[in-house]
Amino acid sequence: MVELHLIILFMIGASIIAVEVKDLLSGVVAIGAVGIGLCMAFLILKAPDLAIMQLVVEILSLIILVRATIRKDIPFSVSGRWVFNTVGTICFVAVFLTAAYVTLKNMPAFGECLMKVSRFYIGNALPAASSRNVVASIIVDFRAYDTMGEVAILFTAIVGVLAIARGTGRSKEDQ
Repeated sequence: MVELHLIILFMIGASIIAVEVKDLLSGVVAIGAVGIGLCMAFLILKAPDLAIMQLVVEILSLIILVRATIRKDIPFSVSGRWVFNTVGTICFVAVFLTAAYVTLKNMPAFGECLMKVSRFYIGNALPAASSRNVVASIIVDFRAYDTMGEVAILFTAIVGVLAIARGTGRSKEDQ
C-alpha cells in the first residue's frame, strides 16, 4: 500500500500546483495529472472497470479543457514553467512506473479466480440468466445499473467534446 500512498501524495501535489499556477494551460495539465493518478489508484485497488472509465472521462475532459483554455488571451507565465514541466514530468513518470510495476506484479495467474464476486458471477451467470454468453449475462443481468451509468458518462463526455470541438457556431445575423 506504499504505492497507493505515493499516488495520493502525487495527486495532492498536483492539486496544489493546479490551484497555485498562474498559467491556465499548466493548471489544466495538473488537473489531468490528478485524474491519471486516480486511475492508477483504481488499478492498485483492483477496480479495472473504474480505472478504464476514469481514463476515458479524463482524456475527454482534458480535450475539452485544453480546447477551452488554449484560445484565451491570457499571457503565459514564464517564471517557474521549466521547473513545473521538468519536475512534474519526472514525478509523473516515477509514479506511473511504480504503479504499473505493482499492478502487474500482483496480478493473478490467467484463469485464476481470487475474489468472491468473481466466483459468484462465474457460477451463477449461466443458470440465472439462461444465456450462452457469460459476459453478456453479467453485464445485462448483474451489473445493469453500473453499465447504464458508464454509458451515460461516455455519452455525456462525447457530447461535451463535440460541443466544444465543433468549428461553426451561430452567425451574427442569426442572433
